[in-house]
Amino acid sequence: MALTIGDDAPDFEADTTEGRINFHDWIGDSWAVLFSHPRNFTPICTTELGYLASIKDQFDARGVKIIGLSVDPLDNHEKWAQDIEETQGAALNYPLISDTDFNVSKAYGMLPNDVDGDPTQRTAAQNATLRNVFVIGPDKKVKLVLIYPMTTGRNFDEVLRVIDSLQLTAGHAVATPAQWQPGEDVIIAGSVSDEQAKEKYPDGWEAPRPWLRIVPAP
Repeated sequence: MALTIGDDAPDFEADTTEGRINFHDWIGDSWAVLFSHPRNFTPICTTELGYLASIKDQFDARGVKIIGLSVDPLDNHEKWAQDIEETQGAALNYPLISDTDFNVSKAYGMLPNDVDGDPTQRTAAQNATLRNVFVIGPDKKVKLVLIYPMTTGRNFDEVLRVIDSLQLTAGHAVATPAQWQPGEDVIIAGSVSDEQAKEKYPDGWEAPRPWLRIVPAP
């Protein structure tokens, strides 16, 4: 079954472009983004990998590790990395998993359990469900799942925005409204009573409805 928010992120061992890893050990006390690709040498994924490499410092600043996944073997990863650098102007600066046995893809519910054989004999269309983004917290729980079609490039600026929200709301009893950007007002969580809110926000809050309590971001 596909993973959803709140599930344990499956642990695994896998070969990557930066060596073999144990996923949970690799995450450590950080946040992590795992994002998958149907096959190497696909045009939309090439732009995504390059763009993410160009903004990796923004993930680093938030304590977030990045790791990609494709079913191709490592030698293909190395060739694709060259193409990414040459066409996108940014070299890979994060690991790319070689999931040739489909074990990680299956564990994360992205491919059916009966998929097997030579991954290089499968087309990108056959692996179309490998277009996921998972944000995983330091507690190794899934915090966000995004699934994109093959024809639409992923918006990693939005992933950063969600991470900003996740990290803020993990430390404070608040939630972020539609179109929220860091620094903008937030909403007091429904789990917080008015009495509790008065202790935290002695200056009060804006409440167009009793259940909609708006305060400045903590």
